[in-house]
Amino acid sequence: MAVTGPQKTVVKLVGVVLVMGALSWASVPFYSWFCAVTGFGGVTNTAETGSDVILDQTIKVRFDASKERGMPWQFTPVQREMEIRIGETGLAFYEAYNPTDRPVAGQANYNVAPYAAGSFFTKIDCFCFTEQVLEPGERVQMPVTFYVDPEIVTDREGKFVHTITLSYTFHEIDLPEAQAALAQDVKTNLN
Repeated sequence: MAVTGPQKTVVKLVGVVLVMGALSWASVPFYSWFCAVTGFGGVTNTAETGSDVILDQTIKVRFDASKERGMPWQFTPVQREMEIRIGETGLAFYEAYNPTDRPVAGQANYNVAPYAAGSFFTKIDCFCFTEQVLEPGERVQMPVTFYVDPEIVTDREGKFVHTITLSYTFHEIDLPEAQAALAQDVKTNLN
């Protein structure tokens, strides 16, 4: 059976749609992998412990907080900036408050600017590694422990970085099953 002109066009269009769909589906994991490997987009490193080397040279770290549209929490850095020695372990806190009458779960995404500093900013522990659930009216301080890798001073672009900005954006996620069931029980008992 021969494919005619209009059928050939439809087959080509379906093929284009399938390829574009596959590319869009794969773009998020590919971009995440690319950023993690190259440090592009300010993706940070993680470590179990602090640096073995601490330099006399200092660097300023600024802290930024934002929320995705619709996220009901209040979210701010406790301290706007700090100056630490390169390689020294820093500890900063962010504060979150749930002013609603329901439990709200959130997850933080992060970014480091400038991009050249991303691969040298190393987190030891961070609230962004796990989801956070705040009960109605609950206020918490969430820590992030980090250091700036001393190799930044010998990097072609990194050696010109004097200030790093660590930004977090919180977005609402579905409550974990246990929390959701508890919230539903409370709602049912109130009615």
